[in-house]
Amino acid sequence: MSPHTVAPLLLGLAVIVVTAWLLGMLARRLGQPAVIGEIVGGVLLGPTLFGGAIPRTLFPAEVRPSLTLLADIGVCLFMFLIGLHLDHTLLRGQSRTASVVSVCAMLLPFGLGALLALYLAGGGGTGDRVAFVLFMGVAMAVTAFPVLARILTDKGLIDTPIGGLALACAAVGDVLAWALLAVVAALAGGGGHPWRVLFVVPFAAVLLGVVRPLLARLAARRPVSGPLTGVVLVAGAAGLLLSAQATSWMGLHAIFGAFLFGVAMPREGVSALRERVLPWIERICAVMLLPVFFMAAGLKVDLSRLDTVAFGELALILLVAVTGKFGGAYLGGRITGVRPRHSAVLGILMNTRGLTELIVLTVGLELGVLTPRLYSLMILMALVTTAMTGVLLRIVYPERRVIEDRSPRTGATRLHVNEGRSGLSDEY
Repeated sequence: MSPHTVAPLLLGLAVIVVTAWLLGMLARRLGQPAVIGEIVGGVLLGPTLFGGAIPRTLFPAEVRPSLTLLADIGVCLFMFLIGLHLDHTLLRGQSRTASVVSVCAMLLPFGLGALLALYLAGGGGTGDRVAFVLFMGVAMAVTAFPVLARILTDKGLIDTPIGGLALACAAVGDVLAWALLAVVAALAGGGGHPWRVLFVVPFAAVLLGVVRPLLARLAARRPVSGPLTGVVLVAGAAGLLLSAQATSWMGLHAIFGAFLFGVAMPREGVSALRERVLPWIERICAVMLLPVFFMAAGLKVDLSRLDTVAFGELALILLVAVTGKFGGAYLGGRITGVRPRHSAVLGILMNTRGLTELIVLTVGLELGVLTPRLYSLMILMALVTTAMTGVLLRIVYPERRVIEDRSPRTGATRLHVNEGRSGLSDEY
């Protein structure tokens, strides 16, 4: 980066951060997750308005590589945090229900997405046909775990049985989705060395079986209440970067390595890191780096060129996305004995896509699996399905129902499992 590009880069970053903050705050005022406003901000800063004058002025060609690099770093850091916060204890006492709901909430939208891909294959994909079909299935099956957690907190559902079950299902679904996306990335982006993808399984085994115990022993040698030394920070930062580089070398995206390293981080012995460092990392990621990612994604979205045919395809995409995710989660809930209303709530919550969908779509565009036109339509789908969650929840699960489910009288302060049937399975 030459010295004369520093000034426009800093100006562009300032505009991005302020726009994301303002529109995120507006989204919260409207009862929506902040990520809705931030994604919209990225689209508005792109070529959709004024014939692309905004990005040409604020983000000239010479600064875009630097912005893309910052966006990639932000996404890798975000995926590391997702892996780090993945809590296997969410399945405790409700593993059967969560597993069945998760699988159903993946299989039905995945199948419908694959069928939709066969219909759209003539003009939707730019690469391998099989990769395109699999990718569309994954894109339809995604649930945004962090956005879902925030919605549950805002709606007062985080400590209810249905809230805990939804989080558990989303956690399992995230792992399945990333695994399937890794397969797509291997098919579409293997390049001249497709054999490298074979290293993924042993690499994950080394992270979990060797690196994780080493990090746990390293952290255990440091006093819990003492100052956080640079050794722990350097080990974590180096491990994150090397893991991301390793999966990139294997023909996958760097986000998979970041996610795997987050999962491999020990839960015990790193309390100082979690209490003192992670909140700042998360804040920097949310305030600075992720808005850059939204902008970088928005630069690839041009809604001004969509015609009536495109909006017809958007309606079909929305129908498949909502029907598949809601129907799969509802069916899984009913199979395991969850009440009809709570099964419907599960379907609504699992339909939340948000930032996770944006990451998946960006990977698809980078791999050449999506065209810019279909990418734009899928971005709109992610916005609509995430925004509709709060609206539908107020209708299907009003506040009085939340209060009833949290009251000691109902005995629903946690999810019980009895012979494979959850505590939500009493007659409605």
